[in-house]
Amino acid sequence: MGLRTRLTLLAAGVVGITVVLASVVCYLAMRGELRDQVDEALGRQGGLVVRAPGGGEMIAGAADRLALRVPSPSPRAGGSAPYVQFLDAEGNVSGRLDAGLPEIPVTARDRRVAAGKAKGYLSDREVDGDHVRVSTVDTMGGGAFQLGRSLADVDATLSSLRWVLIALCVAGTALAAALGRLFSRPVMQPVTDLTDAAEHITATEDLARRVDARGDDEVGRMAARFNTMLDTLEGSRAALDDSVEAQRRLVADASHELRTPVTSLRTNVEVLLAGHDLPESARRRLLEDVREQTEELSALITDVIELARGEVPVSGVEDVRLDDLVRDTVARVERHHPDTKFRCTLEPSVVEGLPDRLGRAVGNLLDNAAKYGPAGGVVEVGVAGGEVTVRDFGPGVPAAEAPFVFDRFYRGARARGSGGSGLGLAIVRQVAEAHGGSVEVEGSLFTLRLPSAAVEGADERRI
Repeated sequence: MGLRTRLTLLAAGVVGITVVLASVVCYLAMRGELRDQVDEALGRQGGLVVRAPGGGEMIAGAADRLALRVPSPSPRAGGSAPYVQFLDAEGNVSGRLDAGLPEIPVTARDRRVAAGKAKGYLSDREVDGDHVRVSTVDTMGGGAFQLGRSLADVDATLSSLRWVLIALCVAGTALAAALGRLFSRPVMQPVTDLTDAAEHITATEDLARRVDARGDDEVGRMAARFNTMLDTLEGSRAALDDSVEAQRRLVADASHELRTPVTSLRTNVEVLLAGHDLPESARRRLLEDVREQTEELSALITDVIELARGEVPVSGVEDVRLDDLVRDTVARVERHHPDTKFRCTLEPSVVEGLPDRLGRAVGNLLDNAAKYGPAGGVVEVGVAGGEVTVRDFGPGVPAAEAPFVFDRFYRGARARGSGGSGLGLAIVRQVAEAHGGSVEVEGSLFTLRLPSAAVEGADERRI
């Protein structure tokens, strides 16, 4: 059962129950009012009979004398009751006002009233098929009168009223269902749109579908939140697609680059295994080649792992003194390039990031400068305001190659004969972008920019 159908049934049920309760109250109130009018008329005549002087003794004769002795209200007050009969002290009917009317059945309680052992009362009787309201009253002279009025008109009125109220309940419930069905459409339209959008997305995986969010009620806010969720999912899927594509390219490039050192390493190992008569000098050269190829392979794998880590967003960042990090990195790189002199100008600077990844990026810039700078030359390193500059005095990067130098496995014309994996500068760019920064090159000057907070009151430090 759909939500709109349930809402329609709920509206119809609430209105139906309300109308039924109102009809029951109306019916009971009308029934009580009509019967009270009959009881009041009987009560007025019964009071006149009880107060009549010597009333019981005067009607002890024939029935025609009874017609003269029974007091009755005025016609405006309802007149005399049609059914009137007198019970003697023994409870026997000793006279009736209209002999043409059937006799009111006498009960044991009526006899007790006639004998003076009980008080008068009102009751409903069936008198020859007629529904009659009967008032039994005792008299001062003994015996009792029974006054009866037909309830046929009252019953007919109540019967008509019942049918009218039943029709009203049915019509009211049906009208409530129709109006609920009609007005639930605009109310449920956002939910319908939301359901259609969800089914469309499930079938097509099209996250571009949106729901028209109207109004600021709960349904409108739900539609707006659904659109926001779709925006988030679309962005996440785009980022995931980019990450998967980047990983796919990385795997493809890495497999291509790994093929050469692995093939060369395997060839050298096979020669060593097969060449039992190799001279010692040749064997040592082969072993040295194996060692170098192993180191090259190890460096390549390390760079690939670093690139793979770089695809993950930076989390758990901390405040990092960039000047201290560069100083420590320079000291580490100097041990691998003892012929190169690093001249540093380091101003205090604080950035947010991961120290190990930032250190790897700075180290790659320093290794690149030492590798492509002149032998025994100088590399200038500077830190100021979250910016790291590295300049060597070599030929630099040609302007035509500058847009590609930070791509994975890219080697410029001057770098193709040198070693390395071709991933160092790609790692630098990836780390910079992951920290919200950038890296660029102009000739032999590399600049790494990171968001920073200035450190006040610190002096410039030089090495």
